[in-house]
Amino acid sequence: MIIHVAAAVIEDGLGNIFLAKRPDDKHQGGLWEFPGGKVESGESPAAALIRELDEEVGIQVTESQPLIQVPYHYADKSVFLDVFRVTAFAGTAWGKEGQEVCWVPANELDSYAFPAANKPILNAVLLPDKALITPVCESLSECLGGIKAAIDKHDLQWVMLRQKQLTDDDYYRWAVAIKAAIQASTNATIEKESIIKAAGHKALDNKSALLTLNCSVELANRLNADGLHLTSARLMALTGREEFSGRFLGASCHSVDELNRAVTLKCDYVTLSPVSATSSHPETPAIGWLEAEKLISETALPVFLLGGMHADDLPRAFDIGAQGIAAINAWWT
Repeated sequence: MIIHVAAAVIEDGLGNIFLAKRPDDKHQGGLWEFPGGKVESGESPAAALIRELDEEVGIQVTESQPLIQVPYHYADKSVFLDVFRVTAFAGTAWGKEGQEVCWVPANELDSYAFPAANKPILNAVLLPDKALITPVCESLSECLGGIKAAIDKHDLQWVMLRQKQLTDDDYYRWAVAIKAAIQASTNATIEKESIIKAAGHKALDNKSALLTLNCSVELANRLNADGLHLTSARLMALTGREEFSGRFLGASCHSVDELNRAVTLKCDYVTLSPVSATSSHPETPAIGWLEAEKLISETALPVFLLGGMHADDLPRAFDIGAQGIAAINAWWT
């Protein structure tokens, strides 16, 4: 039997997320979780969310949207989590049933212990919804300039550095320079946010810009990379998640077998492609939006759509349960 649960990532608009601790005598007791509860027979997940949050933490949801669906199998039970992002509510959130609760800055969530089924939710919270994949660049200066322009124009928080034409030595040099440039930009943003907060205004965003490398595991570890994106071939060759020492491990997937492999290896996200036909790979059949939706619903990971994506495809991606979109042309200017 699969237990259907509606869960909530409750945001306060200042970059903090509401967590509750499970009672010690319950399944996965003593761990922190995103609050919610069981969907009753005949009840929609959205209705269950509203009811559960009123009963458990005393708030009345006024704005929410789907974030991720997570099928997960423990040794003793199976759950299906319908997770929503709650962005507006009435009332004050508190532990109405006596549970310990707290508001946590999003960038500190990794220091909390969650049930295994909540790990994909955590990744969905921490990962942005738009990823820039760099096109082939003739020089480092061209790549740096293009990244800066794309970040400024499209408010991007995630860059995947793909430059397959480079030797490992050149890729290492480019990655070091680009990481330093992105970090400098992030530090400037953090300073600006501090000024805004000190003035009593709403923060811009507390997520740091993330640079994800597209290279071998060995090279990524040499670079102390925070993120690594595997090609499908590297995914299938990987023997364990522990081979990569950084925080975010993702992979390019084009089939059910590759998606299942990513889940087994405990990747943090995947890209699914090609959703639509592309001029760069005209020989590769498109998956299509309907099949993409089906695959997303069966994958317990945040999924980014790739292949023929445009900026205005983002709402449709959200509608079918995707984390967001990854693209070159949509963001590169």
